[in-house]
Amino acid sequence: SSLGILIVRHLKRLERVILGYLEVSDGPEEEARLAILETLQCTIEHAWPRMPCRLPVLLKALLRLLWDVQTERGPSPEPVRAALLHRATHCLILLDRCCQGQVKVLLAGVHRSCEENRLRECLRKVQEST
Repeated sequence: SSLGILIVRHLKRLERVILGYLEVSDGPEEEARLAILETLQCTIEHAWPRMPCRLPVLLKALLRLLWDVQTERGPSPEPVRAALLHRATHCLILLDRCCQGQVKVLLAGVHRSCEENRLRECLRKVQEST
């Protein structure tokens, strides 16, 4: 599709924008981070052949986001936190699909050693995805 070609052409710049938004909370409603996770999801779906080489950077950013959302006692209400965790988990599942299960392999150790229940639940969803 033409969208896929456009995304691939601008992937490096788009990746920088996505990573920048994932790093910083934008207030209690987290509108920017929720929107950027949707953008990342579309990017993974349309530019999936280019994802394996971007896996280390994206995986690290998504794990950091999951950790921050779960451990920071910020002003975000529970439904917002849940939505962030859900969308980030979905992005990890999509990444795993286009990287032939590499995400599952990389997360296996993390899943076993994680003591945060909600975080472990997110990682379990990735591990059990098909």
